[in-house]
Amino acid sequence: MTHESTTVTLGSRTAEQHQAQHQPQRMSILSSKYWFGTQDITWLKHLIAGGVAGAVSRTTVSPLERMKILFQVQNADSAAYRGVWGTLVKIWKDEGFTGYMRGNGTNVIRIVPYSAVQFASYEQFKRLLMPEGATELDTPRRLTAGACAGLMSVAVTYPLDIVRTRISVQTGKMLANIDALPKDARGRPIIPKMPGIWATFVNIYKHEGGIRAAFRGLGATLAGVAPYVALNFQCYEVLRKLFTPEGESAPSGVRKLICGALAGCCAQTITYPFDVLRRRMQVTSMDGISYKYKSTFDALIQMLRKEGVLGLYRGLVPNYLKVAPAIGVSFWSYELCKDLLKNV
Repeated sequence: MTHESTTVTLGSRTAEQHQAQHQPQRMSILSSKYWFGTQDITWLKHLIAGGVAGAVSRTTVSPLERMKILFQVQNADSAAYRGVWGTLVKIWKDEGFTGYMRGNGTNVIRIVPYSAVQFASYEQFKRLLMPEGATELDTPRRLTAGACAGLMSVAVTYPLDIVRTRISVQTGKMLANIDALPKDARGRPIIPKMPGIWATFVNIYKHEGGIRAAFRGLGATLAGVAPYVALNFQCYEVLRKLFTPEGESAPSGVRKLICGALAGCCAQTITYPFDVLRRRMQVTSMDGISYKYKSTFDALIQMLRKEGVLGLYRGLVPNYLKVAPAIGVSFWSYELCKDLLKNV
């Protein structure tokens, strides 16, 4: 090939490259740049990842969540629900598979914004509290970021938490007296249809004191959630660092699950009494509930007098069975979804 032909060929290639560089590139409709251009939407990706993580984790442990609530709210002298395995069997016999998922629709509706706000808020507070030139928060700042994230997530979703608790408890109360229910042709109890999310909320609003009733128990919730979320994130980040092999930037998926499970159990052990008090306050005005409390402090005093310190830890064992997989799956799902969205 002559020098002249080589120059022509190279010139044509250069022209083609120049033309290709200046042609508008087609963007996928699934690309974030298609919708937001060059704007930084990291916060939105954190919201989406957090919402997905919450929905996946709560659906996974819905049977254990239902069981925990039934343990927490039944009267001290009640024998309707005893033991983890016995309670799971009873729910299956009385309600079938739908009994395990009772209240899960409300729970998912609540947990999606709750988890989304919690994870996204935590990431934002980490950025705000990060000292200039540093790449990692110290323990006090990380705890502060976690506590603030917990407070924000509760404030956004608390009424849905009350509704979800009511739906689970109403069904549990009815099934505690299942022998009194009418029977079908085969002798099986006919379980009436329970009120849904909107009907339950309207009932609370109309008959129990308006919007204030939808936030009953908020004080105990905030007192419990702030340290719980703070400890949860702190424990997870510390464990995540310990479980990361030398020379790698992150642990494997299985190790993330283990880190989340251990972090959830540690945080829950310390803050569990607040969770019991919150549930009691949420159902104290319901018909058929024998205990009546004037305030969260009154609930604490009465429980200590009648049920002792162990009453504040009612349902802790099944709660461990729920928290360990729930938090493990939540952190694993969040990090997986965040990584998938990173390049979108």
